[in-house]
Amino acid sequence: MAAATAVAIALQIVVPQRLNLVRPIWVLPAMQALLLVALVMVNPHRINRESQALRLLSLTLAALLSVANGWSVARLVIGLVNGSEGKAAGQLLVIGGAIWLTNVIAFALWYWEFDRGGPVARALAVKRYPDFMFAQMTNPEMAPPDWEPAFADYMYLAFTNATAFSPTDVIPLSRWAKLAMTAQSIVSIITVALVVARAVNILG
Repeated sequence: MAAATAVAIALQIVVPQRLNLVRPIWVLPAMQALLLVALVMVNPHRINRESQALRLLSLTLAALLSVANGWSVARLVIGLVNGSEGKAAGQLLVIGGAIWLTNVIAFALWYWEFDRGGPVARALAVKRYPDFMFAQMTNPEMAPPDWEPAFADYMYLAFTNATAFSPTDVIPLSRWAKLAMTAQSIVSIITVALVVARAVNILG
């Protein structure tokens, strides 16, 4: 989780300042990095402490990533529509790729944070019903008895949803999970469709 979040923070530096929510460009990534460092220092190996303060920090970090990336998507779309963005195909593809990957990581964080109440609640089996049905849950013989999804599983879920624009082998069960996957797919479709279309138009 920490490594993926660090990548998402670093990717925001790739996005030009004109598409960023806060100026100068380093302010928001610096805030996010401080939150990440605080979380890692308290839980250096894994999130296994039940604390409202820690959960609030983690949710704040995910929210900052999502809001900043959502702003960049909106500014990029507006720029592509009115012709102020997308002058060079290479730069456009890099910016679009950074925004797309940040979107994947941000939603992976949301899925990880809210499925069955979050990582600590899942470990303690606080909630009986899952929000996502993983393949290991449908066939217990294919996984250890104490199997539970880790962050990598939610990263896979976010990546496949962003590329297929629909569930693959992980099925959303709760309404919030379905709406979250819908929102992620919308952002991904807009980013990929507009950026690729514009880049092809430039190269053509």
